[in-house]
Amino acid sequence: MEKHNLPLLPYVLDALAPHISHKTMEFHYGKHLQTYLNNLNNLIAGSEYENMTLEEIVRKSEGPVFNNAAQSWNHIFFFEGLGKASANKAEPTGALLESIELSFGSFGAMKEQMSKAAVGQFGSGWAWLVVKGKELEIVTTSNAGTPLKEGKTPILCIDVWEHAYYLDYQNRRADYISEIWQLIDWAKIEQRFGEAVIGK
Repeated sequence: MEKHNLPLLPYVLDALAPHISHKTMEFHYGKHLQTYLNNLNNLIAGSEYENMTLEEIVRKSEGPVFNNAAQSWNHIFFFEGLGKASANKAEPTGALLESIELSFGSFGAMKEQMSKAAVGQFGSGWAWLVVKGKELEIVTTSNAGTPLKEGKTPILCIDVWEHAYYLDYQNRRADYISEIWQLIDWAKIEQRFGEAVIGK
């Protein structure tokens, strides 16, 4: 059986402070994500999913297996798209920036639309930037929902489950969304975009 483990992050847990605190990362990455992975490993033992990759399980499963696999995949994707604010580019460049401008008019307009989508997502869920041909679109999903299930290719996501921000921002989701833009690792997002376009 392929065991799904907590991935090593490309930064230490306090690297995202003060925008996301060490304590939030301890709970969000260290406890919430670990729980989804533990649940998934228990659920798939002896099943048709036990030797599949995490992405394959997300695409093919339903019910509790899907919920835990998708939450694991979504969280890993979210965490791996972040980085220390001082080390990140302020905005993307190259082909990704061109696609953002084609799709939304400007980088600022994309940020505004995605922030609005993230703040407005009712209850727990996610806001996503996904590839649509040569353009991009913003979608939201509830609970464990993921664009992978809809055949779309995400390149960026924002977690708007309460556990992502409550220790730092309490009920102020909009403040959390405003701060998280400083943590987006645009080099990583550009890499994902390149892979998504080449793969089409």
